[in-house]
Amino acid sequence: MNVYSKHSPSSASSASSASSAPSAPARTATRRSVLRGLGVATAAGTAAICLPAATAHAAPAARRTAGASGTYTLTLVHLGRDGAPTTDYRTLLTALSGPDAGSGREVKESPSTVTVQVPAGRYLLDAAISTRPVGEENWGNDWLVQPRLDIDRDMTLVLDARMARPVDIRPPVADARFEQAGAFAEVTYEGVTGFANLMTRSLDLRVAHLGPDTERGAVRTWVDSYWSRPGGVCALGYTFQGERALTGLVRHPAPGDLATLVVRAGVPASGGGTALVEFSPSQGTSPALGLPVPSGGTGTFLLTPERGNWDLVYGAQPESEGPANHYFVLGRSFTPGSSTVHTFDTPVFGPALDSSPGARPVARRTGDTLDLTVPLLADGDGHTPSSPLFTASTVTLHRNGTLVATRRGEKPGHASFTVPAGRAAYRLTASATRPRGSVTAAWTFTSAATTTATDLPLSAVRFGPDLALDGTAPAHTTSRVAVKVEGAARQSGVRSLTVSVSTDRGATWKQAAVTGGRITVTTPAPGKAVSLRAELTDAHGNTLTQTHIDAYVTRAATGAR
Repeated sequence: MNVYSKHSPSSASSASSASSAPSAPARTATRRSVLRGLGVATAAGTAAICLPAATAHAAPAARRTAGASGTYTLTLVHLGRDGAPTTDYRTLLTALSGPDAGSGREVKESPSTVTVQVPAGRYLLDAAISTRPVGEENWGNDWLVQPRLDIDRDMTLVLDARMARPVDIRPPVADARFEQAGAFAEVTYEGVTGFANLMTRSLDLRVAHLGPDTERGAVRTWVDSYWSRPGGVCALGYTFQGERALTGLVRHPAPGDLATLVVRAGVPASGGGTALVEFSPSQGTSPALGLPVPSGGTGTFLLTPERGNWDLVYGAQPESEGPANHYFVLGRSFTPGSSTVHTFDTPVFGPALDSSPGARPVARRTGDTLDLTVPLLADGDGHTPSSPLFTASTVTLHRNGTLVATRRGEKPGHASFTVPAGRAAYRLTASATRPRGSVTAAWTFTSAATTTATDLPLSAVRFGPDLALDGTAPAHTTSRVAVKVEGAARQSGVRSLTVSVSTDRGATWKQAAVTGGRITVTTPAPGKAVSLRAELTDAHGNTLTQTHIDAYVTRAATGAR
């Protein structure tokens, strides 16, 4: 794969590449890192190229001079907005067929007219032509894209910036300031996908399609525009599928056309600091804009639902030495006018088992091996941390009452055990200690050797008290705390569920009735803590005992939220 990038005085960056496989962006944690500034990224399995646009004119038949090698002469003439020849350009060719299929080449930036020898075949051409600014304004950028360039003769292409039309995307808020934008084109032909893009920090962006139409639906284009505002970001993206690249684009969405995402940053036990929230479309490269959110603060994103699914990455850097902790919320859809809130790094920390279709399994048996990746310290909203904060961790497995093994010090809820093949009763216990408090989950189930990977019937109970961003609740108050069952019991059904509350760190417990999916909790004096315990049996007789010592602490009733 060849990748080209440009950092020109025009404040624009372009790159292109091609691959022999249709585009299929990888969904990995590393992919979720947001593109900030002018970086160019290429999705796994896809070649990407960004180039200025062009207009094609076939040479007279008398000039067809293909040699025995099957190559032709391609002449490219670059004209600026004033119609005069220009050397302020970057032009790239991506081969979609022929002997060079899957590769890209950059055309030399000067002189204004360039002649190259090109093998016969189908190409994607894109050209970015820059216009020098007047005064202190940013350079203008004209991006010309020809998704279908069939080289079967000597040809001359005139790449004329005057063919481009404005890209005018603006949010419906007066306090927004433009930061950066990206225009993208992805073209597929006979199993080869070429990708082109232009990224810029200038509002003066114009685009144009050149040449004939491609095959039906062969061109996918999208434009993303990012604006900053006090405490927030406007992320406006639009995507199209058809036979042509874009020629201009005007979008002025109304407030009701957008969705709102509110991110609340909890105060981690390690102290304050600032989290970086990266928010970008799930599909396709984007020059997304990161938003710093201080601990205890709030950030707001206004976004366009029609861009498709979106990914959110919340990264908190601890004040002391150690790895940054990230939470990933991937592939979420939104509807116009909706408002969604995500709170990170607040209690109650505990196991979270995603029961939705297609969710990644966290506890499986394959043959004689039990593999566990249970997120034992997910935050109060159920977000799974990449580097959870803990001081001790233990996972223990018993088979028919006999200890199999104990794993200590690993990531909470993570372990692997090899067991005999025969069917047996198992007790699996995972615990983790945090700077204040601890979490323990003990499961019982029966299991035997399997021929394929089989999910273990584990369940979890989530507790949802109404807490401030520092993780506290007001003292001496009575409130309703949500109780939610996840995992195997949510699928098979709950035979029994008992919840108990302690205000003396588990020395004594008082049962709390679950009504309407909630329990009633009366908090103790300021500085004390509420502990919680759930005892569950699912419809198949598998059990869970889950205990949270010091699940959350109390504050004076007048404390800020």
